[in-house]
Amino acid sequence: VPARAQVSGAGAAVWPDCGARPGPPDGVCSQAPELSREEKLQLRKEKKQQKKKKRSEKGPSAEPAELGSPPEPGQPRGEPAPTSPPAPADVPGDGEKPMGGKSKAELRAERRAKQEAERAQKQARKAELSQAATTAKPRQSPTEPQCMVKRLPEHVQVNDPAAQRKLAKKLERQQVPLRQDYGTKVNLFSHLHQYSRKKPLTQQMSIPSTVIHPAVVRLGLQYSQGIINGSNARCIALLEVFKQLIRDYSTPPNEELSRDLVAKLKPHISFLNQCRPLSASMGNAIKFLKKEISCLPDTLREDEAKEKLQDMIDKYLREKIVLAAEAISRSAFEKINDHDVILVYGCSSLVNRTLCDAHAKKGRAFRVVVVDSRPRLEGRETLRRLVRRGIHCTYVMINAISYVLPEV
Repeated sequence: VPARAQVSGAGAAVWPDCGARPGPPDGVCSQAPELSREEKLQLRKEKKQQKKKKRSEKGPSAEPAELGSPPEPGQPRGEPAPTSPPAPADVPGDGEKPMGGKSKAELRAERRAKQEAERAQKQARKAELSQAATTAKPRQSPTEPQCMVKRLPEHVQVNDPAAQRKLAKKLERQQVPLRQDYGTKVNLFSHLHQYSRKKPLTQQMSIPSTVIHPAVVRLGLQYSQGIINGSNARCIALLEVFKQLIRDYSTPPNEELSRDLVAKLKPHISFLNQCRPLSASMGNAIKFLKKEISCLPDTLREDEAKEKLQDMIDKYLREKIVLAAEAISRSAFEKINDHDVILVYGCSSLVNRTLCDAHAKKGRAFRVVVVDSRPRLEGRETLRRLVRRGIHCTYVMINAISYVLPEV
């Protein structure tokens, strides 16, 4: 018998490892049915699995096992020797058992069991590798100081060229002038707004032809010159001007009030933002007003819609500013006791109201240290209001704060 498998004339295949498989006697033809395509694919899969199993048993450095004998002289060493296909007589029929004594169902069950075992081994290896990787990573202790400096994103900073170009296009589209900056900026504060007071925003405006309402122009100048200060005061003034703007508004033909009025408000808001950046309270009030305008039903007449919007603004002023200030003051002055020394900085209408209510309504005897700084010197207004109510006050500049802190 040669080294490689041979097929005799009778159809019995001779194999080098396991010897000749028994076939039909000489002169008798094999009547077994030919293999179907699915059965051939199944046999190929079984052979591949056997090869993988042998390689895994021998190790990664071992060469793949060959099914046949050494290759022929004309065949390259890297390729496996060709194997002869199994004879049709070796494959049992549907109801027959192979010579090993196992049926097809038993063989399938064995193959499934082997596949499940291989999957379990792979999952176990993956779990071990992941666990080793996590243990190898050094964990940073929470007490370690982080030296990474977090900066603001570029689009938030004023000196970002992309943000400047975007703002200029927006203002040009809305017909709002761009406020001029200082010629030479302070490097330390280059990411903040630095407007020139010598060049007012209205210098580039033509009042008769502008889209900005005169009341909004006046309010913007008061913001930029510091005449109206404080979060609550600025928000109240803004809503009062919006009420006047709504009263003077008339819906153009073929337009809806709920859409056109929101579009008319945008240039006014951009103008006020150029005069001085909007505070948080002003931003909340603008969002509220836009929402109420967009929720107006189309069936309302223009007069009814305008009256409803003005009532909603009055309700917002009462609930969100007046009543909210009363609630905060009532909660805060309960924490002030007799002979306390309280330090305040600048001027805040809500802080002043809390201190005055604690002195007048509760009769608390306390002292206030008012700290102030240039250039606005807003603490002087706080000092006037508190002294007028009979509260004992001390007025110092911010550079002397370290001398008064021990007694506060």
